[in-house]
Amino acid sequence: MLTVIGEGLVDVVQRSSGVQAHVGGSPLNVAVGLARLDHPVQFIGRYGRDAYGEALAAHLKSSSVLLPLAPDELPTSVAAALIDDAGAATYTFDLAWELPGVAARLPFLLQGTTLLHTGSIATMLAPGAAGVLAAVEHAHPSATISFDPNCRPSIIPDVDYARGQVEKFVALADVVKASDEDLEWLYPGTDPLDSARRWLALGGSEGPAMVVVTRGGKGPWGINAAGAAQFAAPAVLVADTVGAGDSFMAALLSGVVDLGLDGAQNRKALRELSAESLRDLLAHASRAAAVTVSRAGANPPTRAELARMELGGVGTGNA
Repeated sequence: MLTVIGEGLVDVVQRSSGVQAHVGGSPLNVAVGLARLDHPVQFIGRYGRDAYGEALAAHLKSSSVLLPLAPDELPTSVAAALIDDAGAATYTFDLAWELPGVAARLPFLLQGTTLLHTGSIATMLAPGAAGVLAAVEHAHPSATISFDPNCRPSIIPDVDYARGQVEKFVALADVVKASDEDLEWLYPGTDPLDSARRWLALGGSEGPAMVVVTRGGKGPWGINAAGAAQFAAPAVLVADTVGAGDSFMAALLSGVVDLGLDGAQNRKALRELSAESLRDLLAHASRAAAVTVSRAGANPPTRAELARMELGGVGTGNA
């Protein structure tokens, strides 16, 4: 079982053509992406007893994501996304993030979990962020940990606080993904790739096995003990960028699981992954993101859709 813990919300997307509502939230999108790539996955996150909460639960269940928590009495969180003519999204948020009663249930909820993913608002916003860190610490002895900071300066504007939170999770993670924009905000004036190299050393022998940086149209770059790798972003017609990073994250983790490298017992093998294998993971994840940006909203590909893109040889060159 794979577990994703974090926020679920509803994206209210405004375009020049009108307004639409889509279920979203970075961790939730990763859970859906993993399920569509045929992995058994559960999503641990809160949602309300309202119409948006019903839509959120239905969306997860439609992709066969397990939802062990019942709705609570708070409103379902909302993100308002303004899409410009180039397809880029700008967000504002109305959020409630807490996980009451989950701490006592962690041994049950995480039983059998071989990979735990988290990130974004869930790891930053009190009071829920402390519970997420406790879940990661509980799972670490038995599960692969993955993390994507997916920084939201409009929600957490204090960069010093955000940096401290991020580094706590990076030090506990095996697989880390961040955008170049995340790293530029967290470490102003520092090359994002240098920041990624520094993250690889956080936590010492218990720190990350790989750190991956997404760079939009330049394609992703990653580093592990064997060296650095990169991959050219596939050329596609962009509908919008909503959920692209989450699709990338889901496919990156799917690739790790497909290699049989999930679970703490495989931590050493994951650390010893070759640079060539790292590049293959970047290619797999890049193609998943390319499918997502080619259509509206956070709509990650199925395994069959991703296989068709890979068979088509899209984006096979080096960056």
